[in-house]
This record gives sequence, C-alpha cells and structure tokens, in this order.
Amino acid sequence: MRATILTCAVTGNLTTREQHPSLPVTPDEIADACIAAGKAGAAIAHIHVRDPHTGKQSMELAYYREVLERIRVSGSDIIINLTTGPGGRYVPSDEDPGIAAPASTIMPPERRVEHIAALRPEIATLDLNTMFSGTAVVINTPRNVRIMAEVIVAAGARPELEVFDSGDIHLAHDLITDSTLSSPAMIQIVTGVKYGAASTPETLVYMKSLLPSGSHWGAFGVGRLAFPMLAQSFLLGGHVRIGLEDAVYIERGRLAKDNAEMVEKGVRLVQNLGGVIASATEARKILGLQGK
Repeated sequence: MRATILTCAVTGNLTTREQHPSLPVTPDEIADACIAAGKAGAAIAHIHVRDPHTGKQSMELAYYREVLERIRVSGSDIIINLTTGPGGRYVPSDEDPGIAAPASTIMPPERRVEHIAALRPEIATLDLNTMFSGTAVVINTPRNVRIMAEVIVAAGARPELEVFDSGDIHLAHDLITDSTLSSPAMIQIVTGVKYGAASTPETLVYMKSLLPSGSHWGAFGVGRLAFPMLAQSFLLGGHVRIGLEDAVYIERGRLAKDNAEMVEKGVRLVQNLGGVIASATEARKILGLQGK
C-alpha cells in the first residue's frame, strides 16, 4: 500500500489563544510544535509565523528564519512547508468600497514570497482561491499567482497548490498547460471554509475528479469535521493534514493538548483504516523532493 503523508499545520493565522490557550505563537513555540509533530508521525510541517507580542499573523522574515533554524539545529528531518497565504485579504471600506479598510492585508505578490526566496524551503504553499472569507475578500489573481509561482520554483521549492473550490482546480490546469508549473502537481484540497468547498464526501469525490492527471494530492477539513475529512481523504487515496490551524478539539468537548496529540490521533486513524504513515524520508521520495 502507498504510504500516506501526514502534514501538521501547527498555527495558521486565524486560530487565537482565546480558542486554544496553548496555540504556538512565538518562533520558539512554533519550532517546538513542528519538532514534536515530527516525532508524533508528521512528515511535513506547514508553517505560518505570528508577531510574538500581539499573536497576529506576520510576514516578518526574521521570525521565519528563527523557526527554520531552530528546527534544523534540533536534528529533526521534518519537511518544511512555508505559507505564502498572508497578504491577500482585501476589506472594502464602508464609505468607499474602492478604498481598502484598515483590516486589509493586500500586498504585492513579490512581497508575499520574499521569505521563500530567502529561506528556500522544500515546499511553499500557493493559494489559488479568490473568495469571500470571514469579513474579507481573499484575492489571488492569475497574474499574481504566476508571479509567486515563478519565485517559488526559482527558489527550488515545490509549490503546494491550495484549492478551495472547483474553479481553483481549473486555474491549476491552466498553470500546468502554460508551463508556469510542472506536472505532476502537488495539490491540497481545503474543505469547510464558509463559501468554499463543503466538508462532505460528495464534495471531495467531485474535487478529486477534477485534479490534473497524476497529481500528488491531499485534503483536510476545517473545524469539527477535521478528523472525519482526514479519514475521507485517506479512503479516497489522498494524503492527510491536521493541526491547530485547522481545528482545536481532539474530540467533542475536549481541546487537544497540542499539535502532537492531534498528529497521534491522525496517525491512529490512518493505521486503523489499514494505512501506513510515510516518514519524512519516504515523503521526500514520493513527492520528488531533493531535501535540504
């Protein structure tokens, strides 16, 4: 049986300390969470960074650098997957929708991938969604996506395409057709975000049916359906993801102790369904990564 790659998304940019008091926020906390997730069975750590003083999302290169250096000197061989998601949110002002409100984070695409060019991780996410999310419109135009993709590829990183609805997959096809990206693609299907793909088996079957031929793919759910969608992705032949970015409860009514506990449950689910969890070394071979 093909080994299943488990990714741990350790903090994200939306989960708060109010929702989970042990959410990793500082660079050392984020690095420690990645290391522990690797020991628990995760092959990949998906990493956002936070301002350690406010807990809010950050794109500060120094924070990314500290997280990566702490992981690397620890001896952990977990695969580093850095986000490029922040910087795409637009909130229209009430007085003039053509002017951004203070909560907007929209920035040039080159700025969103500066840390990828500098740090050269093995994987970097590339969000393909343009959609309403929370109080903002997430904007990832085909032009901006292509600019970011070129920087990611030039840095030697593998783009992980995050798709939130069927139209995002059609954009993925175009990026492969025009040689912006090579095949096979690496694709992560995101379910459970309001106004995006629903966390249902039917939706996941449909999304899978649209994927470019030969894609390495996985899927995850946000919120209370995180673990059911982990199982559903495995059953359909995909890789899996879990972590405090996606959910904070390990079971009904009980907060997870930490990311490692969530990874341990994810590993058990895959194994109980007859699967085998890939090590970081095996994941590199599956995805064609060169290692760092």
